[in-house]
Amino acid sequence: MKKSDFYFDLPEELIAQTPLEQRDASRMLVLNKQTGETEHRHFYDLPEYLEPGDCLVLNDSRVLPARLMGNRMTGGAVEVLLLRDLGEGKWECLTRPGRKTQPGVDLIFGEGRLTATVTDALPDGNKVVQFHYDGIFLEILEELGRMPLPPYIKAELQDQERYQTVYSRAIGSAAAPTAGLHFTPELLQKIADKGVKICYVTLHVGLGTFRPVKEEEITDHIMHSEYCEIPAETAAVINETKAAGKRVIAVGTTSCRTLESFTTEEGITEARGGWTDIFIYPGYKFKCIDALVTNFHLPESTLIMLVSAFAGRENVLHAYQEAVDHRYRFFSFGDSMLLH
Repeated sequence: MKKSDFYFDLPEELIAQTPLEQRDASRMLVLNKQTGETEHRHFYDLPEYLEPGDCLVLNDSRVLPARLMGNRMTGGAVEVLLLRDLGEGKWECLTRPGRKTQPGVDLIFGEGRLTATVTDALPDGNKVVQFHYDGIFLEILEELGRMPLPPYIKAELQDQERYQTVYSRAIGSAAAPTAGLHFTPELLQKIADKGVKICYVTLHVGLGTFRPVKEEEITDHIMHSEYCEIPAETAAVINETKAAGKRVIAVGTTSCRTLESFTTEEGITEARGGWTDIFIYPGYKFKCIDALVTNFHLPESTLIMLVSAFAGRENVLHAYQEAVDHRYRFFSFGDSMLLH
């Protein structure tokens, strides 16, 4: 299967630059994966498509405000993007300008609230940075850091919480699990009141999620790894739901990848944690999920391949063309889809 099989033409003006004022007022394109039929609704209509006994699975990962703007001690601005916690104050980072942040260079942020030293250069160009600080690092980061918005968003985010879900809890993502950005506490309550079980998994989204597929033959693409876990309580609820003949609805490709990574061939979801590099594309046999809530994804991305595996490539590309024709908003701050 070719990368070009997942191309669609997207006018640049449809890429949402800012979130809507009201989270659940986003539009929602509903796709029936059996028939290919579509409906045009709003996200606040989601409860109409859920039934008592169904299980809605959300990713509770919270985005690390991982962009630090500072200076070299010798002068000159730098930007440091935290990628991976290596322990004991050391992080793998992307640094700009890369050639001026070589090992041995000292950095300063927030008028000295945080300082750092570049200790190593990695083969891929990333750097290992040792941070020096008093207090709790994550608290300092919440104070000094900025959200690492995707490269296609050029506008500055006014309210940092709009790039977090209302139920975010476990800090560790480099990007938001954006399908969940549409939920409000009131909508979640309405869903629970209907008798739908709500449970949580954690997948820390890595920047690899934005890595383009470069190989024309998609099976040659090497998938990035992300850490995820399913708590015992969630696994129990999912297995009870399946045993009762009800549906598991994953919110986001991140929840989907977590569930599919830790569900056996027999359809039993296991409580466990670990790294996953699962690559889901057409031909994949789903073991856990029955429906999917997701945003609109980039052309030729691993995410549109995952959605195509779930609902059929022709159905998905037809629905995407319909979304373009109806001027839906695309990507992280854009509108949503329900595939069922």
